[in-house]
Amino acid sequence: MIPESGFWGMILGATAGVQAVLALLLLMSLWSWGIIVHKLITYRRAARQSSAGYAAFSEAKDLVSGLRAIGDEEDSPLARIGSAGVGSFRKLEQADMSPAHKRKLVSDTLRRALRRAVSSELKQLSRSLSFLATCANAAPFIGLFGTVWGIMHAFHSIGLSQSAALATVAPGISEALVTTAIGLVVAIPATIAYNYLLAMLGEVETELVNFAGAFLNRVEREVTWGHGARKDG
Repeated sequence: MIPESGFWGMILGATAGVQAVLALLLLMSLWSWGIIVHKLITYRRAARQSSAGYAAFSEAKDLVSGLRAIGDEEDSPLARIGSAGVGSFRKLEQADMSPAHKRKLVSDTLRRALRRAVSSELKQLSRSLSFLATCANAAPFIGLFGTVWGIMHAFHSIGLSQSAALATVAPGISEALVTTAIGLVVAIPATIAYNYLLAMLGEVETELVNFAGAFLNRVEREVTWGHGARKDG
């Protein structure tokens, strides 16, 4: 049985407008926490795969060995970037043009392909982060709106009862202030998580950019176009 006094009593006794604001804040909180947990798991896995894959690629003796070292896991950002780079390289390799022309185009063409692949990975990883920023910025104001609405209702009730006694004013005001507190409860974790996740995403981005640069350097250094073949070391 829910008590008539205390926190739940204030919520159940609040006006429909205040209850609607609290329901909205609850939905925002649940959604933001779902994003936080999902992104933490995703970013930690991506950071681990990127760091280990880049190290293995750098230590490999040649390009082919490096690509084998990073593996072909579908959830690995490096594997997808490497696949995009190889696909671009294959298209250029099969193009009907002279080896000299291919050598001239490989750097710019492959660089653009790798840049697109890195941007695609970062776009995928950063998806839904904007909602955390929205929660961080909007939740306090939504809570404040509920407070203003509740206080307006409290003063309206005072006018109807024609009594300004503290016992008459306090319940309505305390119910209204709950929405401000809940708004801050939603906004503070979202703000902390957003900044922390951005820092994690920056670390992953560094590894992806480093890998793309290493991939391009190895292609330029190891691939020859005299007979359209690659050196395997």
